[in-house]
Amino acid sequence: MDKMNTMLKDLTDARGVPGDEKEPRNVMEQYITPCADNVYTDNLGSLIAEKTGEKNGPKIMVAGHLDEVGFMVTRIDSNGFVYFQTVGGWWSQVMLAQRVTIMTANGDVTGLIGSKPPHVLSAEERKKPVDIQDMFVDIGASSKEEAQNFGIRPGDSIVPYFEFTPMTNEKMLMAKAWDNRIGCAIAIEALKQLQGSQHPNIVYGVGTVQEEVGLRGAGTAARTIQPDIGFGVDVGIAGDMPGVSDKEADSELGKGPQILIYDASMVPNKGVRDLVVDTADENHIPYQFASLAGGGTDSGSIHLTADGVPSLSITIATRYIHSHAAILHRDDFENAVNLIVATIKKLNADKVNEIKFN
Repeated sequence: MDKMNTMLKDLTDARGVPGDEKEPRNVMEQYITPCADNVYTDNLGSLIAEKTGEKNGPKIMVAGHLDEVGFMVTRIDSNGFVYFQTVGGWWSQVMLAQRVTIMTANGDVTGLIGSKPPHVLSAEERKKPVDIQDMFVDIGASSKEEAQNFGIRPGDSIVPYFEFTPMTNEKMLMAKAWDNRIGCAIAIEALKQLQGSQHPNIVYGVGTVQEEVGLRGAGTAARTIQPDIGFGVDVGIAGDMPGVSDKEADSELGKGPQILIYDASMVPNKGVRDLVVDTADENHIPYQFASLAGGGTDSGSIHLTADGVPSLSITIATRYIHSHAAILHRDDFENAVNLIVATIKKLNADKVNEIKFN
């Protein structure tokens, strides 16, 4: 496994549901610190790595979020079964029979998401998806007391279990938490590529917290930084799979990063969008346009900071997001980094003022 895949494995194997992002934050800090002049966290827990090119230049924020969708323990029944609350958006059909890890103060506890077996359901019940409130985690305990002895208590994080796996086509990478450790990896690699090169600004590589429950960490991080230009880097919807029509999603894995022209959280700044598109064309970097009628990215919070921040989201087409495992293409990741770095090098004070006031 090469150095890039090792970093991607370390990021995605780390466990971090909203409100409990310590593990991925530590991994991101390990990789981004050698590329930065200063690394710190805000009071909500977002990681901010600062790299100065020109001391008085504009501030450019590149933000991926540290958290992944997961669950939280809410109660233990008398037989030792653990009930939970989703933390982030889940579709119930992808949850059953999946292995999870409960992160307790005493260490990790392995479990399996279960429900009433179909053999005892009525014919009508079998036609319907199982409701999330009827699911539980089986940890192999025989009583509430035994489960408590394992260290489990309400509020503990429950994280999907899956290990980073390159597929037979080695550029296709399967892992949990691509949403959005790939954004964190883009921020790391952007700062790394800027080492030893001129850039007329101050760049902030940021790992935000609690994106999956309302873009919360991006708001506090942006208020800390007060950026002039913001980039949210995240995953997007891939359309190159059975059953998805072009009008639903037309992006393909391996055909370049997505430039998000609309989502439910933000209409992107036209000046930033045009600069990114022109930069991609000039540098022969492949890209795709995408829009998202529902959902949003950290740019939705960043662009509303203070008196407004011109912002754009650049995303990576990904299959099966918000499930235990997803698939993306490494070339899209690398091209996203190249595109962001090339754009950052153009963002001097004059260009930022042109974007802001035109």
